Amino acid sequence: MTEARITVNGEETPLSPATPHTTALDFLRERGLTGTKEGCAEGECGACSVMVARPGVNKPTDWVAVNACLVPAAALDGQEIITSEGLATAGEPGTMPSLHPVQEEMAVRGGSQCGYCTPGFVCSMAAEYYRPGRCEHSTESTDSTDPEHGPNGFDLHALSGNLCRCTGYRPIRDAAFAVGAPTEDDPLAQRREQAPPVPVATEYTQGGSTFLRKHTLNETLQLLRERPDAVVVAGSTDWGVEVNIRSRRADCVVAIDRLPELRELRVESGHIEIGAALTLTEIERSLGTGNVPDVPLLADLFPQFASRLIRNGATLGGNLGTGSPIGDSPPVLLALDASLVLADADGERVVPLADYFTGYRQSVRRPDELIRAVRIPLPLSPVTAFHKIAKRRFDDISSVAVAFALDIEDGTVRKARIGLGGVAATPVRSLATEAALEGEPWSAETVEAAARVLRGEGTPMSDHRASALYRSAMLGQSLLKLHAQTTEAVSS
Repeated sequence: MTEARITVNGEETPLSPATPHTTALDFLRERGLTGTKEGCAEGECGACSVMVARPGVNKPTDWVAVNACLVPAAALDGQEIITSEGLATAGEPGTMPSLHPVQEEMAVRGGSQCGYCTPGFVCSMAAEYYRPGRCEHSTESTDSTDPEHGPNGFDLHALSGNLCRCTGYRPIRDAAFAVGAPTEDDPLAQRREQAPPVPVATEYTQGGSTFLRKHTLNETLQLLRERPDAVVVAGSTDWGVEVNIRSRRADCVVAIDRLPELRELRVESGHIEIGAALTLTEIERSLGTGNVPDVPLLADLFPQFASRLIRNGATLGGNLGTGSPIGDSPPVLLALDASLVLADADGERVVPLADYFTGYRQSVRRPDELIRAVRIPLPLSPVTAFHKIAKRRFDDISSVAVAFALDIEDGTVRKARIGLGGVAATPVRSLATEAALEGEPWSAETVEAAARVLRGEGTPMSDHRASALYRSAMLGQSLLKLHAQTTEAVSS
């Protein structure tokens, strides 16, 4: 083991004396990089956004924006960070630095007023600025029918995790849609063509707590057998909130986000296998490329799952591992008939997701086991939809989530799979509604009868997000909406 170090704006910086629970945000601010701000401490506002060099999807390295308030600084051992201060280019001694093109556009178009959120916006915008293939989708003018994509190929969803109370967003949008392509001599653009940072084994102890990262899955599984009390983290989008808001601490934290055995996406005989430590962004950009088929139901899920900043760190393994009844991925994966590959030091077992959850935030996974991969059987059902009912279009927790996957042949429902979230102590399959649909014509009469059954599924409760009555009503409405949408598609 070597001393834990992070490359920040091109300079190697020792992690010590930070504790294993020190966030990247606090680590940076303690070193004078105060452009990185704390707004919410739970990944909602983006004031803490920084760029991290990660293995690329279309190039060797991608610059990825993440919430520094959630990521433990120790998780960035051996990695490279760029903050808002690192984007500007130093000039001659005694002269002002040259602004980065993103910073320049934000300045001249009035994208900053009080300035508190601006560095976070700039880092998220810069990550999209350097996204491979962005400029390939540029057009001559802004398409008024697609206000979320600019003529320069800029995807405004890259900023969906950044909040601003001053500007009203229009000047920020103008700045985003004005940036051009990186120049050939841009050092951050050139960095994309080089290999990403190599994952390093980490054993970092301060203040009685330890942060560990092993080289291989087998080493990690043996460690978990010896330390079943350890907290396992990947993107830390859940654990980071626990640390910040609830002051949770653990004697031992084990990182699995860089384990190569958990970061594969491949098609095997009869199924797609998605590594549990691949981020949602990596999955989203890999599906439908090469020999990997598109999964339309996942494509529906991704834009509605939190924000791009969260998806850049969040993993399917983490979302399933928490066992939350309001996680967005379980209903979709239930509808896809997914199974989980659980691994321990002795081997693996495959568990259908429908049998995985046993109670509120409880599952059949043992403390010494990891979710290695998610398996989605092929072929995929052709009629799918994901309906997320929440108070905001994006970056919100669902009140109700419903996922459908249907096989309809000659007007008859041959197979139905429906996953539900937010209506019980666990994500659940809607077995009674599935039975009410299968073998019946896909007609208004069948759907109305099945919708009445669906309203009675689960055990919804009333809370600050929605009443039990509302949740039940939304279940039935979701099925009616799906029928209306499929009927319109057929008739058109």
